[in-house]
Amino acid sequence: MGSQQAANILNSVAKTAFGLGAIGALANYSLYTVDGGEKAVIFDRFRGVLDETVGEGTHVRIPWLQKPYTFDIRTRPHNFSSISGTKDLQMVNLTLRVLSRPDQNRLPHIFQTLGLEYDEKVLPSIGNEVLKAVVAQFNADQLLTDRPRVSALVRDSLIKRAKDFNIILDDVAITHLSYGAEFSRAVEQKQVAQQEAERSKYVVMKADQERRAAIIRAEGESESAKLISDATASAGMGLIELRKIEAMKENAATMGRSSKVTYLPNGNQMLLAMNAPGAR
Repeated sequence: MGSQQAANILNSVAKTAFGLGAIGALANYSLYTVDGGEKAVIFDRFRGVLDETVGEGTHVRIPWLQKPYTFDIRTRPHNFSSISGTKDLQMVNLTLRVLSRPDQNRLPHIFQTLGLEYDEKVLPSIGNEVLKAVVAQFNADQLLTDRPRVSALVRDSLIKRAKDFNIILDDVAITHLSYGAEFSRAVEQKQVAQQEAERSKYVVMKADQERRAAIIRAEGESESAKLISDATASAGMGLIELRKIEAMKENAATMGRSSKVTYLPNGNQMLLAMNAPGAR
């Protein structure tokens, strides 16, 4: 009799535990949590994807009938590269970085058409499409000289294109740009040629300046000779004799300042005597 009662009690406890476990599992399956920076889209087996989204917090759902799918609505970076042809048929390699996020009001539509990995499906393809279209409008050297304009065209075109897929781009930037080996060699050769041209231009300018200076000196000497000739013609040979006397005086004054040289005028002759010790 005692053993029968014990068995009944154990059966009751087991049933209660099973019931509580089932209730707990059902309650746990009926609740779901949406983390910060996320929103959930609810799929209903009878009504399909619901139009309303669910924000942060813990929420209740109907088990088996409803299933939540969460979207990260924060801005996320994406990088991808593209090899595009320029207007002058040069190949250029560009790397683009975008900061994107989904349009929160269009999350159900994004889920229906693209799924949770919408950005990986859309951004690389439209990024390559826009880069090729924009780069084809410029020559290879213009990509460097007009880089702000190129970046603006890429940004505006890509933002507009992403809106067609309900994706918002907060920033678009070209982070890397490089050319093929052939074009790089051509640019280097062009730079060397420009440097040689500048050097040749400098040599020509220097020669021209030297020629002008020689002409000016020759004109000055010619003018000086003409003035002397005119003065001689008007004053006679006396001017020349006066210049000789002045030159002799200047030489005498210069030599007289030396302690070892004495200048003795003797008519038209000059007599030098050393004042060294012991001289007679």
